[in-house]
Amino acid sequence: MPFRTRYTGLIDKYRDRLPVHDDTRIISLGEGNTPLIRLNNIPRVIGKEVDIYVKFEGLNPTGSFKDRGMTMAVTRAVEEGSKAIICASTGNTSAAAAAYAARAGITAFVLIPEGKIAMGKLAQAMMHGAVVLQIRGNFDAGMRLVKEVAEAAPVTIVNSINPYRLQGQKTAAFEIVEELGRAPDYHCLPVGNAGNITAHWIGYCEYSSGSGDHVTEACTFCKGHCSYAGGAIVGNRPKMIGYQAAGSAPFMRGAMVDDPDTVATAIRIGHPQSWDQAWKVREESGGWFDECTDEEILAAQKLLAQNEGVFCEPASAASLAGALRDVKNGKIPEGSSIVCTLTGNGLKDPDTAISQCRADGTMLTIDATLDAVRDAILKGMEGN
Repeated sequence: MPFRTRYTGLIDKYRDRLPVHDDTRIISLGEGNTPLIRLNNIPRVIGKEVDIYVKFEGLNPTGSFKDRGMTMAVTRAVEEGSKAIICASTGNTSAAAAAYAARAGITAFVLIPEGKIAMGKLAQAMMHGAVVLQIRGNFDAGMRLVKEVAEAAPVTIVNSINPYRLQGQKTAAFEIVEELGRAPDYHCLPVGNAGNITAHWIGYCEYSSGSGDHVTEACTFCKGHCSYAGGAIVGNRPKMIGYQAAGSAPFMRGAMVDDPDTVATAIRIGHPQSWDQAWKVREESGGWFDECTDEEILAAQKLLAQNEGVFCEPASAASLAGALRDVKNGKIPEGSSIVCTLTGNGLKDPDTAISQCRADGTMLTIDATLDAVRDAILKGMEGN
């Protein structure tokens, strides 16, 4: 059997394209290298000829794309001598921050909105030993407090305003190009804080540039931290499409939303921290923003799980819900190649999933007899 090098995380893989040194202590949990899954059944369900893939970031170590950015943010925080990190979070950032802080041997402080976080995410933050501070306010209030605290206390902010976060997250675009052999025609993402759509665009621009220079205004958000090292794919960049939840859609309103509300807790953000950069991404890529109702988001979550075997959290499904709607209405032409980022694992929010399935009779309570089980099976097979 030929010798194979063990995968040790995205920083080691893309070291020449990331702001680290040869002697940098890498804080990693083996993040990245997530599957790009081609959807075989859903195109037939909607009756459209499209080549659609989902980038399942829910298979990162803590179950979300945040691990890509957190490995870089915590690595640099440790290198710069920080003993503690802090973040505001709707859930996934707190889980990732807590895990990587534990790995590094430093303290994580996380501010979360009381009663507005999925239990799976809260459990992660608590089990990884973070100091969890529940605030009587939303994510945006938490973000304001984190900025104020960081000015007065020796802690490093690891929200996406930390430029190293986006440097880690850009690697998802690298992986997509490497697997497809080119960038897709369209890349669809859920948008909350808008850091991820910005990071993907930075990644695509670095891969498509033959010069090694900053070829995108949005890329200047990295504040000089890029370490581009050549890309064989020249010129091909996708249209970037960001989908928000209708109750939390500042990009659709053209202004910040003070009281965002949606079942998709991961994107329940009314004051995106990457506001300006995301608008630049839309302009430079020729893409657009749109919104999905909670009903559309939950329907897409179930459609994906029941037809393709991929279980993502509600916020993730916003990318697929929006993409399918734009394919149906012709805004995304048939024959296009599409990648939808699934930002988090469905196990992050099991309560929402279970409540959906109970409503449609997925779980039945029957007598413990052969006849009852047989009848339930026969009934369940009707129409299949």
